[in-house]
Amino acid sequence: MKPLENRWYPYALLAPAFLVLVVVSLVPFLFAMYLSFHQVNFGRIGDFAGWSNYSRLLDNERTWNSLWVAVKFILIAFPLQFILGLGGALLLNKRVWGRSVILPLLFIPTMMAPIVVGLVWKVMFAGSWGLLSYNIVERFGLLPGTSVFSSPDYALIALALVDVWQWTPFMMLAFFAGLQALPVSPYRAAAVDGATPMQMFFRLTLPLMAPLMVVIGMLRFIDAFKVFDTIYTLTAGGPGTSTEVPSLFAYRMSFEQWRIGESAAFAVLVWIGFFILCSLFYHVAKKKLNAF
Repeated sequence: MKPLENRWYPYALLAPAFLVLVVVSLVPFLFAMYLSFHQVNFGRIGDFAGWSNYSRLLDNERTWNSLWVAVKFILIAFPLQFILGLGGALLLNKRVWGRSVILPLLFIPTMMAPIVVGLVWKVMFAGSWGLLSYNIVERFGLLPGTSVFSSPDYALIALALVDVWQWTPFMMLAFFAGLQALPVSPYRAAAVDGATPMQMFFRLTLPLMAPLMVVIGMLRFIDAFKVFDTIYTLTAGGPGTSTEVPSLFAYRMSFEQWRIGESAAFAVLVWIGFFILCSLFYHVAKKKLNAF
């Protein structure tokens, strides 16, 4: 029997990746579940604690605050990234002048390490002497006497705009690749029938791009929820807890307060929430848009 005809051959090809996934993902997650049901004092696993870690976590206002901060961050950053990315991709698809130079430059923000992005924007908005602080914030008197990242009202908005700056080019390039792969014949038929560019966009481009948009959107949604580096560099969750996202909240519980059991319980709850959300998203997208 030839290898390609062996029914176990596909599973043999998947086995290495599956093994790595089990070692680096499943085993740590199961260990986190184990820790979430025990008392852990300064790294030492103690007695069985039952649901006490979960109950203390759910009674903690900072738990719900971190989740709410993440929701606000996503609601600000994700729509802007999506709209600007799609708009930029449509412009690039029109064969604009200098496209061969623009495309490589678009990779720069996305390729930068998040810690470097944080340092760059910390300088841009620094006090009263940063490039943007001096020329925009100070000149127009938007935040007299304080900086953007020291304002409870504007710090999260500034962080979301930094995320937009870093990840909009990724969305743009992904959508541009999708537009380049669209079939030409439906557009020619629509042009013969007298369809306007707006009609082609809503009745051809959007339906054909919907599967890609769903996949890219889900990936960016998950990634935006996990953001840590730039926020830690720029605000460290402050002022107060106004920019304390779940990843930063879990970091503080684990490495500053040594509440390992509660942080493990928090990780389990976040995983369960995302598993349910992504499962629903997957089934709806598969049924309605044939995205998977």
